[in-house]
Amino acid sequence: MHYISTRGGMPPKTFSEILLSGLSPDGGLAIPESYPKITGTELTAWRGLSYPELAFEILSRFIDDIPAEDLRTLINRTYTAKVFGSGDITPLKTLEPGLHILGLSHGPTLAFKDIAMQLLGNLFEYQLTKTGGELNILGATSGDTGSSAEYAMRGKHGIRVFMLSPLGKMSRFQTAQMFSLQDKNIFNIAIRGVFDDCQDIVKAVSNDHAFKESRHIGTVNSINWARIVAQVVYYFKGYFAATKNNDEQVSFSVPSGNFGNICAGHVARMMGLPVKRLILATNENDVLDEFFRTGVYRPRTTTETQHTSSPSMDISKASNFERFIFDLTGRNAQHVKELWSAVDQGKPFDLSQSPLFAKIQDYGFVSGSSNHAARIATIRDIYQRYRVLVDTHTADGLKVGQVHRETGVPLICLETALPAKFAETIVEAIGCEPERSAGFENLEDLPQRFVVKDADVQAVKDYIDEFGRRQ
Repeated sequence: MHYISTRGGMPPKTFSEILLSGLSPDGGLAIPESYPKITGTELTAWRGLSYPELAFEILSRFIDDIPAEDLRTLINRTYTAKVFGSGDITPLKTLEPGLHILGLSHGPTLAFKDIAMQLLGNLFEYQLTKTGGELNILGATSGDTGSSAEYAMRGKHGIRVFMLSPLGKMSRFQTAQMFSLQDKNIFNIAIRGVFDDCQDIVKAVSNDHAFKESRHIGTVNSINWARIVAQVVYYFKGYFAATKNNDEQVSFSVPSGNFGNICAGHVARMMGLPVKRLILATNENDVLDEFFRTGVYRPRTTTETQHTSSPSMDISKASNFERFIFDLTGRNAQHVKELWSAVDQGKPFDLSQSPLFAKIQDYGFVSGSSNHAARIATIRDIYQRYRVLVDTHTADGLKVGQVHRETGVPLICLETALPAKFAETIVEAIGCEPERSAGFENLEDLPQRFVVKDADVQAVKDYIDEFGRRQ
């Protein structure tokens, strides 16, 4: 398996060669030369596998330059009941026949990002141990990626994490979860701005190839292909849990801001998983919903990006969207390069009059958006009807998913995080505090360790220069 760039300027590379690198040298994203196809016989054989066994079957098709037994060991070390609360790893909760929530938030930071990030931490450490190298991880978070990355990388040999987050824009729980970490290899940088400012800085640093190479910069954002491929696994696991045989189709509803989680669903569908619809749910920052409805991709400015009660989706430039457009264009790297040339200049692109817009339905995508009133109503309704409490982002997925739900097609809504991370909104919805997992009872009262910076690329580079070297 080799990987190329969505913009065509990178020679084919192995998985290990792209693992630590983030953006491709041409500014594009790494993507497989082709997706492995899964046969009906293989699907049947996989139906009874445990999560680690299934993960090996899927990941080994994308990661063929790590010895099979080493990969199996890394996977078995990652997906354990001790780390994720049960051997199921991603348990399926049935609200009523045909309506399910896939539990993805039972890892160390109570968010779905843990599923991929825990594996990423072990892959990074494995690779650096082999090469004797070191890595300065530069990431951006709108709420959950940061803590998942930091918990996965804390104490890892040869790894330091520099995590950018928008100052004052995350929930108190999310902020404390990151800033309370005292590990010497963790550096939290609160940026005066919004998530897109943080993401732009990460991309700018990644595109400074001399700096990136000399300071050993890598990324854990979902621009890193390893994040996407790790998430593909739970689409298969959810499908098997919600169906009795492979003649059935399911639809997935996915809360999505940066297009990473639903991109993994797109990959699973391209591999042959029987997915009827991929239902993309946004919050008030509805850039992606606007595209799938109208064909116009119009990233918002910093001032246009709204601060909402589902803050992890307060994103107006969806990095992973480029991977889908690459497939939509028939893998035409030149076309993608031209489209993103406009995006990088803050301009929209419009496919509404192109034959490509009609092709979107061939990939199963539909979309919708939610808002504060709708998510409050959804949280309250799900709690009253099923005695199940969901977080604000999962509520957005349930709201939009039920709009597009089809009779006879099981709907699986992907859980984003546990409700405790967004207590203020939960109290507004149901009148009482959500239950907290053990160990997080007094999280917001712990001492916090972070620095504040302007949305300035050079300021972040200077900070990495100061602390990003072996002591």
